[in-house]
Amino acid sequence: MDTLRVPKPISGGIFLSYKCNSRCRHCMYACSPRWEADWMRLEDAERVMRNLSEAFRGRYPSGYRQVGVNLGLHLTGGEPFLNPDLLLDLVRMADRLGMPSLFVETNCFWAATDESARESLNQLKEAGLHGILISVNPFILEYVPFERTLRAIRAAREIFQANLMIYQEGFLHQIERLGVRGTIRFEDYLRTAGASSMYYAELLPMGRACYELRHLFPRHPAEDFFCMSCRAELTRPWHIHVDNYCNYMTGYCGGISLGDARRMDEICSGIELDDKPILARLVSDRGIELLYRFAVEEYGYRELRKGYISKCHLCVDIRKHIVEQTDEFVELKPEGFYRNLKAEDAVS
Repeated sequence: MDTLRVPKPISGGIFLSYKCNSRCRHCMYACSPRWEADWMRLEDAERVMRNLSEAFRGRYPSGYRQVGVNLGLHLTGGEPFLNPDLLLDLVRMADRLGMPSLFVETNCFWAATDESARESLNQLKEAGLHGILISVNPFILEYVPFERTLRAIRAAREIFQANLMIYQEGFLHQIERLGVRGTIRFEDYLRTAGASSMYYAELLPMGRACYELRHLFPRHPAEDFFCMSCRAELTRPWHIHVDNYCNYMTGYCGGISLGDARRMDEICSGIELDDKPILARLVSDRGIELLYRFAVEEYGYRELRKGYISKCHLCVDIRKHIVEQTDEFVELKPEGFYRNLKAEDAVS
C-alpha cells in the first residue's frame, strides 16, 4: 500500500493541551501535570476549526446544538479548564464558525464553590457553548474530590439541562452509594466496591491503561495479535482528535499522527506512506505482526514476558521502545506521549 485513503472527519475534538491536573491510570493520551502546557495557539486553532467546519458541512442541520459523544466538535485535553481564558476564546471562535454540537470535556477540578461553578459555565454558555461532558470514574476520583464533581453536575444541569453528559453515569451512582467524600486511591476503591464494580466499565485497553491497569485484564503472547491490522482505527472518521501541536489522530491512537491538521485537505486526499514506515505497517494486513518483526529486527525489541492485554498494548509498547531510540519517524508524535506512559521493563 503506497497511499492511505483517509475520509473527511464527521466529528472530533481539539486538545487545548496534554497538561492535566490529574495523571489518570486509564488515560488514552498519557495526560499528566508533568507535561509542558504548550497551549493550542489561537491562529492554529482557527485553521483547524475552519478545516473541520468545512468537513462537517452538510452533515448537520444549520444551528445544530444537540450534543453527543460522537457528534460535532468538543474541546478537550488534558484538562481544558486549566486555561479558562483560552477555553472561552476557542468557544467564541467555534461559535463564529457555526460549529455543531459544541461541548467541553472536564474532570471538574475547578468547581470549588457553587457560585464559581455556575459563573464558569454561564460564561461558556454565553460565549456559545452548547453543552458539557463531565467525566466520572474511580481514576479521576484519585485526584478530584467527589464533592466538586457533584457541584459541577448540579450547575451543569441548571445551565445546560439536557445537554449535560455524564460519562459514566454508572460510576456516578456507584460512588454516591459508597458515600465517598474527597478523593480515594483506586486500590481502596476496589477494596470497598469490589472487583465486580469494574465489570460494566467502558475501559479501553490502550494508552496508560496498558501499563497501570494491566492486572485487570487477561494477557496474551504477542503472536495472538499478529493477524490484526489497525487500518480501521487509523481511517476512522468519527471522534478524531487534533492535539495542540496540530497532530491529526484517529481511533484514540495516542502517539500516532496522520499529519498536520492545519493542512487537513492533504491528509484527506491521501497520505503517502513511503516516508512513514510505522504507519505503513500498521494499516497493512497483519499489520501488528509486521510492526513487531520490524521492531525486533531493527531496534532489538523484546516481547514482554507477561504478555499483552490487547493489540493496542503490543503496538504502543513497540512504538515506545522505538521512540526511546530514535526520533526519525514523523508519524510517532508527540514524543511527550511516550515519555508520559509508565515505563515497564522490556522483559517483565
